[in-house]
Amino acid sequence: MTTPADDTHGLRILAEARRPAPGLDGPPPPLPGFAASGFNPLVADTADRCLRALHGAPPAPGRTALLLASASGDLDTARAIERSAEPGRRTGPLLFFQSNPNAVLGHIAARWGLTGPVVAISPARAEPGRVPPDAYELAALLLADGDADRVLVVAAEQTPDGDRAAAVLLAGPTI
Repeated sequence: MTTPADDTHGLRILAEARRPAPGLDGPPPPLPGFAASGFNPLVADTADRCLRALHGAPPAPGRTALLLASASGDLDTARAIERSAEPGRRTGPLLFFQSNPNAVLGHIAARWGLTGPVVAISPARAEPGRVPPDAYELAALLLADGDADRVLVVAAEQTPDGDRAAAVLLAGPTI
């Protein structure tokens, strides 16, 4: 996932995952409690694949922070909420729950036993399928603050060409 042009702020990449990935062209599996959108299943499945690459099955040991970076956010949920606000329609409670990006991060944290900070950002620039520089910078700060031993970064975008996500599990530089 990284190239010499990437600025990882000196962080070590312990594991990584992408969606779609070779042989995984189908949609991610449904995520209980999340409806009307593929964004949250995309985030959760990409995070699971990344964590599983290093840890196997849950839980993940140590203090791991979660960082979601998305310039677009969950467009499908936003559209569903907009449609449900039309006169005579009711908005389902799940749409309000999942419209907060920390909802899916909480799901991932509970599933994997992650105990670090949970942060969601909208990066200055995003390229679908790649972790933006802003996310590496914030991950470095989270590690430097001592609030976590690792940071799981998931970058997810919904585009007309298809949903894309990339995840990296980061640790501080070796000394």
